[in-house]
Amino acid sequence: MRRRQLVAAAAALPGAAMAQATAPTPARTGRQATFVLQHGAWHGGWCWRRVADRLQALGHRVVTPTSTGLGERAHLISSMVTLEVFVTDLVNAIESQELEDIVLVGHSFGGLAISGAADRLAKRIRHLVYLDSVILQPGQSVLGSLRPEVAAARRESIRAGGGISLPPPPASFFGIGDPSDVAWLQRRLTPHPAGTYDSPLTLANQVGNGLPRTYIACTRDALASIEPMRQWVRQQPGWRYEEMAEVHNVMMTAPDTLTRRLLDIAGV
Repeated sequence: MRRRQLVAAAAALPGAAMAQATAPTPARTGRQATFVLQHGAWHGGWCWRRVADRLQALGHRVVTPTSTGLGERAHLISSMVTLEVFVTDLVNAIESQELEDIVLVGHSFGGLAISGAADRLAKRIRHLVYLDSVILQPGQSVLGSLRPEVAAARRESIRAGGGISLPPPPASFFGIGDPSDVAWLQRRLTPHPAGTYDSPLTLANQVGNGLPRTYIACTRDALASIEPMRQWVRQQPGWRYEEMAEVHNVMMTAPDTLTRRLLDIAGV
C-alpha cells in the first residue's frame, strides 16, 4: 500500500502530464537509492526539479549540486572557473554530504564533472549515467574535442561574452518548445564560464575508472556536436549504450520516462 501511494504521489507532481512514456512503473525493491544529478552548461541544479521530485516522492535521496558560476552561484563567475573547478564542486558536494553507493548522473556538459568525480571517488559510486553527455579523454579540452567549425562558433560566443562566458543559446537548442518551459529556461539559464571550454580534463585513469556505466543518447533532434562522443562510446568495451527517443533536455520534457530509467539502473 505504501509503495502504491508513493507512486501515485510522484505521478501527481507538477509536470507529470508532460511525461511521454506509457509503460507502467516497474516494481520496486523497497531499498533506498542515492542519486546525484549533475546539470549541463548554462543550467544549474534547478533543471532537475521534476525528476528529483519524483525520486524523492518514492523515498530516494537526491542531491542536485550547482557548479561555480551558474544557477544560484552565477555571481561567482570569473575567468578562473575551469573544468577542475567543476570537478572539485562535485567532489566536495559528495564528500561533504558523506554520500555512498551513488548513482551519479551527468547531463550534457555535466558528463565531464562526473568523469572527474569517478576518477577520485570511485568507492562511493555504484553506477555512472552519462545522459546525452559530453565525454573527454584525459588531458583533452572541450574546444580541442569539437569539430573546427563548432569550436570556432564557441570561440565567437566567448568573445560575445567578453572573454569570460558563453551566453545561453535559445531554448530550441535544448529541444524545448512548450511555452511554459521556454519561459522557465529564459528565466533560469545563465552565461557559462568560458574557462571550462579551453581547460583540460585531468584524469589519472580512463574515463569511467572501471565503474559500471551507461550512456543514454537522446535521439529526438539529436545534438550534432556530441555525436562523435556517442560513436566513441558505442565502440568501447564495458559501456552500456542506450537510446531514448526524447530531446536533449529530457529531464524537463519527459521526467517520468527518465525517472523510470534511473530507477531501473539503480536496481530499485
